[in-house]
Amino acid sequence: MTGDVTVISGPTAVGKGTVVQALRALHPKLWVSVSATTRAPRPGEVDGQHYLFVSEAEFDELVASDGLLEWALVHGSDRYGTPAAPVRAAVAAGRRVILEIEVQGARQVKARLPEVRTVFIAPPSFDALRDRLAARGTETPAQVARRLRTAEGELAAAAEFDHVVVNDDLGAAVGQLVELLGL
Repeated sequence: MTGDVTVISGPTAVGKGTVVQALRALHPKLWVSVSATTRAPRPGEVDGQHYLFVSEAEFDELVASDGLLEWALVHGSDRYGTPAAPVRAAVAAGRRVILEIEVQGARQVKARLPEVRTVFIAPPSFDALRDRLAARGTETPAQVARRLRTAEGELAAAAEFDHVVVNDDLGAAVGQLVELLGL
């Protein structure tokens, strides 16, 4: 697979989705992959738009058939992955592709596609990340604690990425991405 593929990653609650949504609003021709997940939808999430919500068996079939560009068990409970066929089709059509994925998945994509551009979205501080996660109100206290433990390891991975963008101010973060992507 060749083409212009950018991986955008970072820890839970850092605002990856918000940043990518704002970037796409400015540049609607960007093609953003929709990840598959075994977790249940959160309030307001739409299947096929926010995620492809699949059963454990369906995810197993995607893995067995090499139907995922990457996949990972995230936060010790749910699996996430990037369906390969839509990404390949978008690249073949000459689209600029954005993969908004977890750190584990970003490593897999970089191993499979060394030419991809990788961008790590970082919080201004760990306290800010903790506050954002708590403010979402979508996880139990045990889930928040597990996500924060995962985030500590993910933050340590920032140096593995080509670029780091601190999401302290949404407009500034999106502006940095626009510059990095040459949009």
